[in-house]
Amino acid sequence: MKLGVFTVLYSHLSLEQLAKKLKTYGLEAVELGTGGYPGHSHCDPDLLLEDTDQFALFKKTLEENDLTISALSCHGNPLHPQKSIAEKDHELFLKTVKLAEKLEVPVVNTFSGCPGDHENAKYPNWPVAPWPNDYQEILDWQWKEKVIPYWKEAEAYASAHGVKIGLELHGGFSVHSPATLLRLREATGDALGANLDPSHMWWQGIDPVQAIRILGEANALHHFHAKDATIDPVNIHKHGITDMQTYDKMLDRAWQFRTVGYGHDSKVWADIISTLRLVGYDDAISIEHEDGLMSVDEGFSKAVNHLQPLLMREPMGDMWWV
Repeated sequence: MKLGVFTVLYSHLSLEQLAKKLKTYGLEAVELGTGGYPGHSHCDPDLLLEDTDQFALFKKTLEENDLTISALSCHGNPLHPQKSIAEKDHELFLKTVKLAEKLEVPVVNTFSGCPGDHENAKYPNWPVAPWPNDYQEILDWQWKEKVIPYWKEAEAYASAHGVKIGLELHGGFSVHSPATLLRLREATGDALGANLDPSHMWWQGIDPVQAIRILGEANALHHFHAKDATIDPVNIHKHGITDMQTYDKMLDRAWQFRTVGYGHDSKVWADIISTLRLVGYDDAISIEHEDGLMSVDEGFSKAVNHLQPLLMREPMGDMWWV
């Protein structure tokens, strides 16, 4: 396994500054945003696909600091009912896949997106209850007319370029749980899998260890984010898991994101790391920092220090005792 980071937290640094900083922490991998929600501070696909000198400098900067790229990330909503938004995110996905192929990066991370509730809708509609039956009708229409057709073509495109798709299971989007990911994978193809972030499992009431087993046993785990979460024991009973308060209302929210180790202890994270290896995932553990109680440097460094002793870096040895 390699310890890495989703570099958007250091968007204010140049790639060279960032690479040198990460080397001092002993990190080995980076996940780079190419646009969309993460932005493209360190990896602009338009520039790197067209400018051979910039492409060479980009690769040299990473190589000199012993960093590999675990994934390129273009999180957006290619199913957005407003065509201008959907088309922009779709074009970004296509360019990111091309760049991943050129860089020999194995995975492109993104969101599944979420459509509206009819052809002329203006905003996404995320059904979260099976009744009244209107919600089931919306969900059926979305998957039949939008979700499956789009990702069937996208999976074929990525597969043709030798790239896997890591859909982040995230509330607000059509694919947000192991079951919805596997439903879409069955309807599309094996190039489509999960970018699993345990924090989004915890707030939905899903045990990440079990999610890893479910996805891993289906060979559907393509990338992994390291981020923690806490459930407030009082506020959860007031607001529930679908708490719509903004993230900055930390004192009142039902749940919130935390840096690794500040939501769940080392035993839980050791179980996560062990289960990843158990199902055959031996790639990057990509730290994502979204802890509102800590600065970027403090949250990031604490996550690194918490995870470093837990990672299993050597190949599994023979069971000499059996």
